Amino acid sequence: MAHVSTNPLADFLLPEGFAAPGAGAVLREGSAVVEIGRFALRAAGDRRHRRDTSYAARAVPRLGDPVLLVPGFLAGDGTLALMSRSLRAQGFRTYRSHIHANIGCTLNAAAQLEARLESIAIRRGSRVQVVGHSLGGMLARGVAVRRPDLVSNVVTLGSPMLAPGAHHRSLSASVEMLVRLSKAGVPGLMAEDCVAGACARRSFEECRAAMPAGIGFAAVYSRRDGIVDWRACIDPAAHQVEVTASHLGMAFDPRVIDVVADNLLRTSAASAVEVDRGKSA
Repeated sequence: MAHVSTNPLADFLLPEGFAAPGAGAVLREGSAVVEIGRFALRAAGDRRHRRDTSYAARAVPRLGDPVLLVPGFLAGDGTLALMSRSLRAQGFRTYRSHIHANIGCTLNAAAQLEARLESIAIRRGSRVQVVGHSLGGMLARGVAVRRPDLVSNVVTLGSPMLAPGAHHRSLSASVEMLVRLSKAGVPGLMAEDCVAGACARRSFEECRAAMPAGIGFAAVYSRRDGIVDWRACIDPAAHQVEVTASHLGMAFDPRVIDVVADNLLRTSAASAVEVDRGKSA
């Protein structure tokens, strides 16, 4: 008898009014090939410009608070390497999340992200801006709600904060596989509680909680998104920015990277940061 797959996610992760993209929607993700080509062309042009610029004129002043980049589901820091390179070239100081593969418990990932933010904030003496792709944006928003002392600005890219369950069936299959492996005893993976229990509910509630005052917030979405319901990415509390890109391409399309840069703070919000453990940097 053939195995019949069932969606492992809790119903509350797919509120009324949202829906998973149709089976064929994933074909729109084929435009990622064009988008990576667009990045290559932009990079080649930047290299030519740099060669034609005197060494003394190449220096770029540092801009704003440091920027932490957080990858999406199933992804690691490497998927945002091109964005990091582009932002650094514009003067932003970027940092990796140290997430090698975003496949574990979301609460554990949030705790890891919080510790990373705390380390950067203490080192740099300022709050941190966070750019999150897909699930990474949901983690970023949740941590900002919980630790506004560490975060000055959040930019989400294709993050279905309003309906995490509104994603393509291929992601549901991946989640189901992770849960099955977790039940079989493989450590470090999403468990059933992470997608259908108290862990899932807490993560979802943090994504929907009011953003604290004093934190910038921009939500970038694309109607061409073939992985998640683009409507779920439009947080009413955010400055909403529409782009034309695939879900995957939001990580490297230079037009999207320009939007990210436009929504990052270019001046530091403060010269010191107080963390709730009583330390000041």
